[in-house]
Amino acid sequence: MVHVLSSRTLLRPADPERSRAFYGEQLGLAVYREFGTGPERGVVYFLGGGFLEVSGRSATPPDPALRLWLQVPDVAAAHDELRARGVEIVRPPVREPWGLLEMWIADPDGTPIVLVEVPADHPIRYRPGV
Repeated sequence: MVHVLSSRTLLRPADPERSRAFYGEQLGLAVYREFGTGPERGVVYFLGGGFLEVSGRSATPPDPALRLWLQVPDVAAAHDELRARGVEIVRPPVREPWGLLEMWIADPDGTPIVLVEVPADHPIRYRPGV
């Protein structure tokens, strides 16, 4: 078995400056570290138990299979805050049939991002009989 010490998701945006503004200013993600210089410098953001690295540049659109799943404590509050910051809400918060509260946004390159609230009584948090 591979012993993983750390991990991160790597994004190569079409416009690095625009993506850094989105993730750092509009979403308000905290910076873990920065590296390099110039317009394509890298920034690594905290994502709860993981990291998101935005670095380099890509001439091709992101893979449509890529999604970011971000758990937040209050999806309604996140909705209001992001809307006030000018983030386009692709789909407002809804309780899904599987019990999670989900809201969808997208980054400037169209990468889908789901913000998820896990209710206190959801099996992810609570398992009856255990």
